[in-house]
Amino acid sequence: MPYPDFITAFPSIDVPFPDDVLQTAVVRSDAGLVVFFTFLKDMTLPMHAHGAQWGTIVEGEIEFTIGDETKIYRAGDSYSIPAGAQHGAMIKAGTRVIDVFAEADRYAIKA
Repeated sequence: MPYPDFITAFPSIDVPFPDDVLQTAVVRSDAGLVVFFTFLKDMTLPMHAHGAQWGTIVEGEIEFTIGDETKIYRAGDSYSIPAGAQHGAMIKAGTRVIDVFAEADRYAIKA
């Protein structure tokens, strides 16, 4: 089931992936950032690190490597990434994720 219209109407964020691969909707506060991700095509997210992140899989599947551990996450699974931890993923088309970032400025909001 896609996100409801009122969520998809939220602003998007500036990410280094084309709109035909990844769609985003964001809510920002001074305390953090909540991003609703929809992956339209299979995608590889290279290893990287930043501030703390928590997420949950709404639909689909992600093979996530967090630190030295690789695990498959599916709908209903959640993950927590400590600040500074290296992580990357292989994400299947059709996957929808809600991620919460401790850094309110993790991504710029598109104008």
